[in-house]
Amino acid sequence: MDLSQYTLFITANLPYILLGLTVLIFIALLVFISVNIKMSKLNKRYRRMMNGMENANIERLLLSHIEEVRQAVSKVNQLDEKCRQLDAITTKTIQNIGLVRFNAFEDTGSDLSFALALLDKNKNGIVLSSIYGRNESRIYAKPVVDGQSTYHLTEEEKQALKISLEKNS
Repeated sequence: MDLSQYTLFITANLPYILLGLTVLIFIALLVFISVNIKMSKLNKRYRRMMNGMENANIERLLLSHIEEVRQAVSKVNQLDEKCRQLDAITTKTIQNIGLVRFNAFEDTGSDLSFALALLDKNKNGIVLSSIYGRNESRIYAKPVVDGQSTYHLTEEEKQALKISLEKNS
């Protein structure tokens, strides 16, 4: 085919060729508008993200944030270890107290005698008893292991131990 045949073909089909080119230009215009809208949204997000970051290097900014996160993780690990240590210590501290006041002798007036149970988380501790009389006062201490004492307990001491054990549950 020579050049004259191309010219005749184009001339004969000129309306169809122009219509096709118009459709292609219209499609290109729609793609351009779509890309422009997306670029505008992306630009707004970028400006919002970079708000207050005058001449900031994003890579440097991200690296500094990563370092801050590493420091925070390190601090959390330290606090976790400290919490474990404190938890181990608190199981051995007095956590449950049972107190019963009573009148040991009829001639003394008020409830000046008492039984006091002091237990840790493992139900270990002591029962203290104070017997108050007009002429003298006595204090007794009895060990408690796993909620039981190897010594004979008075009714008041048993009651104080029961109160303390109920708080432990």
